[in-house]
Amino acid sequence: MVDRDEMSTSFGRQASTYEAGRPEYPVEAVAWMLELGAATPRIADVGAGTGKLTRAIVAHAADSGAETVAIDPDPDMLAVLRGAVRGIPTFVGTAENLPLPDASVDAVLLGQAWHWVDPVAGCAEIARVLRPGGVLGLVWNLRDESVPWIARLTDIMHGSNAELMMQDGGPTVAPPFGPLESRSWSWTRRMTRESLFDMARSRSYVITAAPEDRARIEAGLAELFDEIGAVGDAAVDVPYRTEAFRSVAEG
Repeated sequence: MVDRDEMSTSFGRQASTYEAGRPEYPVEAVAWMLELGAATPRIADVGAGTGKLTRAIVAHAADSGAETVAIDPDPDMLAVLRGAVRGIPTFVGTAENLPLPDASVDAVLLGQAWHWVDPVAGCAEIARVLRPGGVLGLVWNLRDESVPWIARLTDIMHGSNAELMMQDGGPTVAPPFGPLESRSWSWTRRMTRESLFDMARSRSYVITAAPEDRARIEAGLAELFDEIGAVGDAAVDVPYRTEAFRSVAEG
């Protein structure tokens, strides 16, 4: 069995595939997470990966003068981010060990990342770098598995840690953060056979799978994509749900 730590740091092996296969985040979700914070904040995107959430932060902050920094444990992911989102300072680090001074940011956002974080250590470290009244925001893009072929897709690829966490009641935080508020958005993404394969190949379970398991997954995906008409350049609608959470440090 693959170690959880190995899975959490596997994405750099498929950084370009991750960039191609993963969806963007709705700007509305970023706006909601930042509602409680400063008018012109300094924002840290932690677990930034290739910059999927960073783009939405920058788009939201375009008119406010907000500053954004991106932090990820994997230099290969940050290299792709720097090519995709110009002018954003990047740093290697984790939620439990942030390369930021005390009280230096107004918001810390994590996209598709909190399920890899130790919530006690992560919350303590995030509280250290937040200014008074600072916001912790957590967000995930999840496929809508109430659609039968999407549920079958997940079965073939294997459920992710994020999906399992949501099934178990969602994310948890620790002091000094209080209860999480939450909100969700539903939307669809047009995807071709190639982008569907990229999405699957960017998942930690698939990246770290043994060759024979990866071959089985790829064969199952090919069969499913044939059945739903994702053939050649034909595109299909993939239903997504964005789940966002926010909390302000207490005390």
